Amino acid sequence: MSVPAATPDDVVAAPPPPRPRAPMSLVVLATLAVAFTLWAAQEVILPILLAMFFALVGNPILRLLGKLWIPRFLGAVLVIGAGLSAATALGVQLVGPAMEWAQEAPQQLRKVARQVQDLTKPVQQANQAAENFARVAGGEGSRRVQIVRTQLDDPYKVLTRAPRLAASVLAVVLLTLFFMIYGQSLQKHAIALFPSRQQQRFTTDILRSIEREVSRYVLTITVINALVGLVFSGVLLLLGISLQEALLWGTVAALLNFAPYVGPLIGVALMLLMGFVEFSDPLKALLPAACYLALHTVEGQVVTPIVLGRRMAISPLILILSLLVFGWLWGMVGLLLAVPLLVCIKLVLARLDGMQGWARLLE
Repeated sequence: MSVPAATPDDVVAAPPPPRPRAPMSLVVLATLAVAFTLWAAQEVILPILLAMFFALVGNPILRLLGKLWIPRFLGAVLVIGAGLSAATALGVQLVGPAMEWAQEAPQQLRKVARQVQDLTKPVQQANQAAENFARVAGGEGSRRVQIVRTQLDDPYKVLTRAPRLAASVLAVVLLTLFFMIYGQSLQKHAIALFPSRQQQRFTTDILRSIEREVSRYVLTITVINALVGLVFSGVLLLLGISLQEALLWGTVAALLNFAPYVGPLIGVALMLLMGFVEFSDPLKALLPAACYLALHTVEGQVVTPIVLGRRMAISPLILILSLLVFGWLWGMVGLLLAVPLLVCIKLVLARLDGMQGWARLLE
């Protein structure tokens, strides 16, 4: 008796074997190893990340210059030259008040401490009386042992740090120039390694869309923060602060605005200190911090959501966690790069199949 041959409709494709999952202990060890590598190799990683950050800021400008028939090499040189010229001009204006504040900081802090001490003098007297009463009740003597620590400042530390700082700045500038000029060709050669043309086309579309959205986001945030710094400088000028000091604190406000939540908290504390140093009237001393807080509220709650929309929305809890992690790894530079890196991660996850849930988790 013959058995009928199976038709293609009767054949059921076997499901693919399940992907093996690594044990949790291995995942934890791998995460710790990656974190330690990022911390140990920060002298190499940070210049590369900063260069990529600046290249993303400059890419929309390079595309605009390309529409004007300006070669990419010449456009990159013009963008880098304009950025360095603006940074140098701003640095020349800020180096004077910055050095003056650095030299007078201990004296000014003691002045502010005396003002705060006068305000809290009744509470301190009550605490001292309670402490003396507890010491007498416990049978202790009236003399207290004080430990005095001395610290020797090494004058050669500044001399040894200066060449390393100059080398790091030069590395960032050169890497930014090379990323702007050769970044697209490097991307094409990397995509050519994929075996099929369909995979190459799919990867090219993903990378182009991610690069376009991230560069637009980074450039937009940079422009918004620069405007915040300029407006705050103008407010300080209206309050009677000199031009150079107003530019100094406006620049500080613009840089701190790259780190949400943490940056404004530091900024409010700095503006309170600056207000008490500049003004003798307590009510007028609170004006710089109040103006800074109001300006940041308008920018964070009105301007940025309208300009960027909900596409770049990130959960405040995820933002705080990322700021803690990157700030612990790389210090102040990590705080400045945390949000752009988180936006890049979110955009990549949103474009990959099966990873959209992780992208929604960041919102």
